[in-house]
Amino acid sequence: MKRKHRFFGLRIGLCVAAAWVISGCDKIEPGAFTAVEKATLTPSQTAMATLQETDQWYQAVGTVRPKTETRIEARVTGQVLDVQVSPGDQVSKGTLLVSLDSRQMTSRMEQAKQALKSAEAGREQARHSLEAARAGFKQAQANFNRVKSYFDSQAATAQDLEGAESTFRQAEAGVKRAEEALAAAASGILQARAVVNESAISIEYTRILAPEDGVVLKRFVEPGDLALPGKPLVALRTSGALRLEAYVREGLITRVTPGTALEVDIETLDRLVAATVEEIVPYADPNSRTFLVKAGMPPIEGLYPGMFGTLRIPVGRQRIVTVPGAAVRRVGQLEMVQVKVGDGWQTRYVKTGARIGDAVEILSGLDGTETIGWEVADNG
Repeated sequence: MKRKHRFFGLRIGLCVAAAWVISGCDKIEPGAFTAVEKATLTPSQTAMATLQETDQWYQAVGTVRPKTETRIEARVTGQVLDVQVSPGDQVSKGTLLVSLDSRQMTSRMEQAKQALKSAEAGREQARHSLEAARAGFKQAQANFNRVKSYFDSQAATAQDLEGAESTFRQAEAGVKRAEEALAAAASGILQARAVVNESAISIEYTRILAPEDGVVLKRFVEPGDLALPGKPLVALRTSGALRLEAYVREGLITRVTPGTALEVDIETLDRLVAATVEEIVPYADPNSRTFLVKAGMPPIEGLYPGMFGTLRIPVGRQRIVTVPGAAVRRVGQLEMVQVKVGDGWQTRYVKTGARIGDAVEILSGLDGTETIGWEVADNG
């Protein structure tokens, strides 16, 4: 009999709701009530509705993002051979993340090494040729000077002088050509060495390593993909710090300044997280007239980049009515509480707002002076 009395009020609420749906009557508004029940149906738990003053908040919806996100990009073109990490993996500085095919770079380096050997051999040959040209030049110069001396003393003919001078000029040109050949050989060596060094660096770039400690957020490539310079391969969160990025309407932006301490409501975790405004992007979105605000948060277990959160900005004080959360019953979209009226109880329809600890805000239907009753769930 006791159980029957406990749920009598709920049956009245269900009957009223059913009658409203079936008959097509006007919508039941908060504050509507049923007939007063007899005093013998007293709920097992009672409490006074509370009228209190509390902060009023503007809630800017945003997304949790890593404070420091590093995107590791390819520096050379190559086919991806292997991806060593997956999202969520903890990595240390120097950890191998991605391997690229290095065969083409290795082949190029071998060719460059052969070219370097050829260039060095060519330089030695050019050096010997220059030494021979210089020796020939000295001999031709000495012969020209001797013949010229003989010619001046009329001991040699003009034809002898012309022949000696021609040999001297040819030897002089030969030295110049040998010097140019030696310079070209030296330049070839520098070029070949540069190719060898570039190939070695390219081979090193086929092993993509973690630049610092962090957590893998995302992998953008899979084995077989083509890696290109500037194309991201892996994203790392290189510190545990997170931040919420939310858009705040321009009418409230003066209430938010760098260093302002606020709170972020993470609904998934059912908790408020302390946050500090770190940055305000100094221009408004032309369509929404909102400013991007970035608020830093400490690392918290269960809080990950990509989660939704709301940045709570105080905009004033307001008086609200609250009742214990357990006192509110729900039938479909209807919300109701049991209110004491004289010696009896009646079902009062209400509209609830935010939860405040174990209590719930009543937006309409009560004025804060009522006695509320409810039944404790029977676990037996």
